[in-house]
Amino acid sequence: MKTTTTPTATSTATTGTASPCWIVTVDVLASIYADAGKTPSAIRADIFKAEDRLNSRGDRIAGNGLAAHGAVIRRGRKVLLDVHRYGNWLAGQPPQQAAEGAA
Repeated sequence: MKTTTTPTATSTATTGTASPCWIVTVDVLASIYADAGKTPSAIRADIFKAEDRLNSRGDRIAGNGLAAHGAVIRRGRKVLLDVHRYGNWLAGQPPQQAAEGAA
């Protein structure tokens, strides 16, 4: 049986205080938000539609806003997600990046 551990990292904001950051894979995030109906396929679709893209005619298709929240972290082929930022996006809350920079 494969067990999954989710390490907790800390990030330092511009104020110098450490805040917990919970980074997980798509499969682990799907298990966290299973009650919201989020399957791994649905989360991958959210990631694909996170940024603006072009259709075959060259028209811009607006993204879903997930990229503005900064929830998606890409390292080569590996895609990781910040649980708290994804939850804020899922709840419809505005991105907090501007508030973190102003503090």
